[in-house]
Amino acid sequence: MAAGAVVVASGVGLGLWASGDDDGGSSAAAPSSPSPTPSPTRSYPLSEAPRTIPAVREHTAERGPGWRPASGHRVVVSDPALADEGRLTARELGLAYAGERDDERPGDVRLELNRDAGANPESYTLTVRGGRVTVSGPAETGVFYGTRTLKQEIRGAGAAPEGVVRDEPAKPRRGMMLDIARKHYDAGWIEDRIRELGDLKYNELGLHFSDDQGFRIESDSHPEVVSKDHLTKAQVRKIVELAESRHITVVPEIDSPGHLGAVIDAHPDLQLRRANGEAVRGAVDIANPKSAEIVDDLLDEYAGLFPGDQWHLGGDEYQALVVSDPEASFPGLAAAAREKYGAGATVEDLTTGWLDDRAATVRAHDRVPRAWNDGFFSGGSVQADKDIRVAYWTGKEIGAREPAEYLAEGRDVINHNDEFLYYVLGEPLTFVYPTGERIYEQWTPRVLRGTTPVPARYDRQILGGSFAVWGDLPRSQTQEQVAAGIRMPLRALAQKLWDAGEPQLSWAEFRTLAGRLG
Repeated sequence: MAAGAVVVASGVGLGLWASGDDDGGSSAAAPSSPSPTPSPTRSYPLSEAPRTIPAVREHTAERGPGWRPASGHRVVVSDPALADEGRLTARELGLAYAGERDDERPGDVRLELNRDAGANPESYTLTVRGGRVTVSGPAETGVFYGTRTLKQEIRGAGAAPEGVVRDEPAKPRRGMMLDIARKHYDAGWIEDRIRELGDLKYNELGLHFSDDQGFRIESDSHPEVVSKDHLTKAQVRKIVELAESRHITVVPEIDSPGHLGAVIDAHPDLQLRRANGEAVRGAVDIANPKSAEIVDDLLDEYAGLFPGDQWHLGGDEYQALVVSDPEASFPGLAAAAREKYGAGATVEDLTTGWLDDRAATVRAHDRVPRAWNDGFFSGGSVQADKDIRVAYWTGKEIGAREPAEYLAEGRDVINHNDEFLYYVLGEPLTFVYPTGERIYEQWTPRVLRGTTPVPARYDRQILGGSFAVWGDLPRSQTQEQVAAGIRMPLRALAQKLWDAGEPQLSWAEFRTLAGRLG
């Protein structure tokens, strides 16, 4: 290593230059030695690691003046695929965008693809040396994240420190879910959240747009189910386009077979009823083939609107399964289960079959399905398909299963722990608004339920986590209040998903940094 260069690493080692053990942990290995520092810079003190959210995971300190934007500086790219990232960075830093160039000038910010096929596509290297900045990565996503680090360095300190940042996330799924079914949000407000999420290096935005209280996106196949206040398809396309520019996948959710009240309002013949004829709110009769037809129509339609590779099927809180004896309460469902799956089949089996059928519908569009954990059942004649990812949110349901059970089955899990990550408007039942401090100090991706982590051997199956904003009492907060309320929880979660280790900053220091970065 060159004289005057010091490596500062936080958290676990990075996959680009470290090897991991079976439990997903790894030890950092020293990066290759940087070029010797030019003698004119030796009078400078060693640089300090940049302060960003999330924190960079490794910084090699060097002696030099660093870099700050100035008139005449350019943003250049090595590949036309980086044009969008280049233009955005130039606009944000007040620089000229010069496009694809091979020449070098003082003050340049250069974005490069290094085409390292074996590297994490979300990884990047940010080098500040000799009055220039180079952001490189194996894919556009990693380069984009490097520009987010640079933007925060300038926003927080006015300059990027001399040295080399090597960085990548601990978890591949880092998201926020927004319930736009119970509470209608303006398209512009959603776009502002996308910009915020992008700067924090999130890569998913979930849209739960169908529930008992509303169906909030324009439909061509079934316009009769759409609520008065809704997003047009043109607005959604703009949202998706903005998200793609920030390397965020929009994950749609049409929850079924429960939470379909808005659809049932337009199609009362699909209503599930008890043996005594009493209607069950929000639940469709899954023994009625028309229920599957309309849901599949909608899934097929919206697959053309949401091009991302992820799809949320819901599957939670089907009210036929919250009674002590589903077969006695819903004899029609019980009969359909026996007819389809054999004499010993149950309503649970029929419900699992529904989930598998909906998974097949989205899989035909090359989507990876996920569903809420209370839509998966143990035992029975029918099992949920193994490729359906588990969105784990609660352990309060009847027959609740421990998180480790899903992991022991080999399933991939996304953490939605309702004790830390659920922002439920109006705080109904036992919910309280989550705080950034509690997430920052007590939560990790392995804390799937309550406050106890699952064993470390399951770490690699936990793909990440997602903050969820639910609109149970929609008038309890305005859009502006929601944005303010989720601000620090989102920043704390971004830190813990990028690096699940112990943060270097105290909560007070982190909160101060968040205020400085905006």
